[in-house]
Order: sequence, then C-alpha cells, then structure tokens
Amino acid sequence: MADTRRAPAEVVIARRFRGPPDSANGGYACGVVGCGLHGPARARLNAPPPLDTAMVLRHPDMTSAELVLDDKVIGRAERTDATWAVPGPVDYDRAVSAARGFPWYENHPFPTCFVCGPEREEGDGLRIHPGALPERSIVAAPWTPAASVCDASGRVQAEIVWAALDCPSWFGILASEEAVRYALLGELTARIIERPVQDGRCVIVGWASGRDGRKLYGGTAIYSEVGALLASSTATWVELKDAAYAKKPVP
Repeated sequence: MADTRRAPAEVVIARRFRGPPDSANGGYACGVVGCGLHGPARARLNAPPPLDTAMVLRHPDMTSAELVLDDKVIGRAERTDATWAVPGPVDYDRAVSAARGFPWYENHPFPTCFVCGPEREEGDGLRIHPGALPERSIVAAPWTPAASVCDASGRVQAEIVWAALDCPSWFGILASEEAVRYALLGELTARIIERPVQDGRCVIVGWASGRDGRKLYGGTAIYSEVGALLASSTATWVELKDAAYAKKPVP
C-alpha cells in the first residue's frame, strides 16, 4: 500500500498575524494547521502559537495535521463531518451600523490583534469590529478583504478565512453575558464554502451557543453582501481565571 503521508514542511507565523502581542491569532493558527485538509476541519490549540519561529507542519495521514515545535504539538487538526446551525444573513448597512457599537474600540486587551484590533491599519489587519444586534441576539460587522490577504486568484487565502471566523464568535459570547472573564480560543471547527473575493463587501455575524463551566461556545458566519453563505465555524473558548472584563453597554 502506498504511503499517503505528506512530507513535513517548515512553517513560520509572521508577527503580522498576532493576536496577543507575542503569539499568533488563534483562528489564523488553526487555519495554518487545518486549511490543508481540503474540507471541513476541527483544529485545537494546545499552547499559544509562537511568532517568527520555525515550526514543522506534518500530516500523520491524509485526514489530520499537526503543528510541532521541538517535538511539542502546538496545534492539531482533523477532518470532520460535523454540522451546525447558522443564523441568517444581516443587511450590509445594518452591519455597518452595528459595528459602531463595537465594545472594544477602547480598552481592547490586544489592540493590535490581526482580526479585531482597532489599532491595525487598513490593509494590514482585518479590522473586523462586531457590534450587537439586540433584536437578534447576535453581533455583526462589515468586512471588505484587502489585496494583501488574497492570493493570485483574487480570493482570500484560506488561513485568513479561518482567522476571520475566530474573533466574531467571542464578541457574540461577550454580548450574551452580563459579565465574562477574558478567554482564549481553544478549538475552532470551520467549513469554507467559497472564499471571499478581493474588495468584495461581506457581512460577518457572531453568536453565543452556551457554556460549560469555563468553556464558552459560539459561532461565526461570513456572508456575501447579497446574503450568500461563504463560510462558518463553531468555537470553544476557555475562560481565564485572572482577567475579568465586564460587558460594555452598546450605545
């Protein structure tokens, strides 16, 4: 029987793709591990992925992948046939209005986060800033992908789509809780139907789906401006014990 494993490859996550100042954005790191599996995948992070550090991406078989540093598995992904419900689309102008209520324009714990950091410049970070839609118990934000996150075909790179599917679920959780301690992404399951196109206006929605102790559950969906579902995810966030952030009211 032929050996179907792929050769290991060196991977370096550049500082541009940070979440906290010294580690990768969780969704981006999950995408680095999971997007090569060519289908819906579940990725789990075991440790904060370091920046500007050579790691090894290996595939034990055709349905799984591991990101390894010095024999320590930083993250692992596997194909999945899991399904989940997704809220319907939001009108683009309504998403623009909702984003004005983004709760972390000020006092963001990681203001240079690649996905949601308000201090990132246009074309550098994604600048996805979800605000609450109280009438639907979700959050929403507009997003127009820049050329810098697209490949030669003019579509958003797959690992960037994974990144965009990360933070909005957190803000969906934040909008549903009276007070919640800060949390870090532990697991992300993503399905990409069609990658967004460069300069194509999108709407991203995020929502909460429950909690179990310190585990917080949510999801994210990316829609085209006309309401076509492009990608969605479910996420597990792990609440930290030593940093509480009360929910800010939405104007």
